[in-house]
Amino acid sequence: MASNKALNDDEVYSEMRKMVAFIKQEALEKAREIKVKADEEFNIEKAKLVRQEAISIDAAFERKVKQADVQRRIAQSNSINKSRMTLLVARQQMLDNLFAEARTKLLDVAKDEKRYRKFMHDALLQATYRLLEAEVAVQYRKEDKKVLESVVPEVKKQYEDLTGQNIVISLVENDHLPADGAGGVIVSSHGGRIKCNNTPEARLAILEEEMLPQIRTKLFGNSPNRKFFN
Repeated sequence: MASNKALNDDEVYSEMRKMVAFIKQEALEKAREIKVKADEEFNIEKAKLVRQEAISIDAAFERKVKQADVQRRIAQSNSINKSRMTLLVARQQMLDNLFAEARTKLLDVAKDEKRYRKFMHDALLQATYRLLEAEVAVQYRKEDKKVLESVVPEVKKQYEDLTGQNIVISLVENDHLPADGAGGVIVSSHGGRIKCNNTPEARLAILEEEMLPQIRTKLFGNSPNRKFFN
């Protein structure tokens, strides 16, 4: 029969120390488990946050790149448009200067009497052909009256020979063309309701419009954007 021997103080103390050591060891192991699990969860969460932040940064960077590209394209387009506009303005100024010089040279036509008389004859004849009326009135510069009086009979004969119709050509005495103009005539019929402007200025204006494409090509060459030439 086993005997229950009472433990003395040293033995009790020794047993308590063993129990405390065991409990402490259990606590340390439990703490290590908790720490390991916590570290794993932390690392997982950290990796998740880092991944999300990296995605966010990449997206933000991509937006910045796209914005920068858009801004670059806008700046490039503005620069090209500005350069193109500057070029167009310069070209137009050159054309304006060219036509202004041409208008100035028109004044030289009247300085050559023989040449100017032929011009007045042809201008008047052309205007009568264009109107094809039995009666016409002629506006002119006051200083050109003698020239006109000398060509009217010739024009009248040529017109009647060609058309087989009589024509009355009268000179307007109270409404002359500007004295500082290049001359020529404005021929009208039906009380001025129908007119043919055959002054050098009017003829130049027609040439400016009709020959402008050719003049542009002569001065600046063919446009690289133009695909058709007829």
